[in-house]
Amino acid sequence: MAKEVVDAITMKRALTRITYEIIERNKGIDNLVLVGIKTRGIYLAQRIAERLEQLENVKVPVGELDITLYRDDVHRSDHSVEPEVHGANIPVDITDKDVILVDDVIFTGRTIRAALDALMDVGRPKRIELAVLVDRGHRELPIRPDFVGKNIPTSLHEQIRVSVSEIDGHDGIAIEKLN
Repeated sequence: MAKEVVDAITMKRALTRITYEIIERNKGIDNLVLVGIKTRGIYLAQRIAERLEQLENVKVPVGELDITLYRDDVHRSDHSVEPEVHGANIPVDITDKDVILVDDVIFTGRTIRAALDALMDVGRPKRIELAVLVDRGHRELPIRPDFVGKNIPTSLHEQIRVSVSEIDGHDGIAIEKLN
């Protein structure tokens, strides 16, 4: 059974806080590109871009990244073939841009490592920062987000479920115990 720990209003506030931190840290957003990691990271990136446009009157490009073939827990039979970025839909060249990767939850860091590999196959950004809605701890790799909506400490026997209205019909964050 899942227990909601963040409602839609609190989630919106967290995304707004991330947006303000992005503006503050980047001292302007003209060179910025947001790249959402499939699936929920894409919708969060779009929401941040909309808020950036409201606040700064600048339309920030938003890209999508599917890192499935870059995961280190997915095994390929033919190691001589480099994976392709099948789900990379980035509307601008990211070379020499300030890219902010956006994801819903950071846990071990493996998804972000895969996303970094995928991004480098698309272009060579000037800088890459990471924005996550939830940091739940338990890192296995030395990866740390630059922008965090909520720190929600969990046990290894729990899972974070982020719901976004575009997919799930409502916004919220819940913790659920694993069996």
